[in-house]
Amino acid sequence: MKAKNKNKSGKILLGVTGSVAAYKAGDIIRRLQDKGHEVTVIMTKEAQRFIPALTLASLSGKKVCQDMFEEGASWEMHHIRLAQQADVLLIAPATANIIGKLASGIADDLLTCLALATTAKILIAPAMNVQMYKNKIVQNNCAKLKQFGMHFIDPIEGKLACGTFGEGHLADVETIVETVDRLIK
Repeated sequence: MKAKNKNKSGKILLGVTGSVAAYKAGDIIRRLQDKGHEVTVIMTKEAQRFIPALTLASLSGKKVCQDMFEEGASWEMHHIRLAQQADVLLIAPATANIIGKLASGIADDLLTCLALATTAKILIAPAMNVQMYKNKIVQNNCAKLKQFGMHFIDPIEGKLACGTFGEGHLADVETIVETVDRLIK
């Protein structure tokens, strides 16, 4: 039996997008749970190409949400229900694609609809190629989202999936978890 953490626990929605860093979502789930948080995973179609939903479901102990129009036992607006229950929406890893969609108000999948429907704090942890991250369009999109009150954990320098070294490596998992804790307090 896990020892209860004295910190306030929260309901975390973990949005996982199509980056090779998606494999770190499992570690993020476990460390958030160790802090007493309840984690529900939302995966984009692209994320499912990097890590199976079954892996994240096994670690979170919950069904992974993938489809906005998923049929269930009762009719409900799935994205609205999830959005209303969240304390924090953490998107890690966040690709240039998801950042661009959010900055433009595009809601064409479950994760983007959730982000636009929630009043929870939104925390974005980018992970991408250094040139993509430094691209003026991506930087402008990040600045725009910050102006709207979204929080960011900047990527760190490291070896990237493309074999180059530079800023774009997903922030350390511990940094991500500590930031979620600070947002909940």
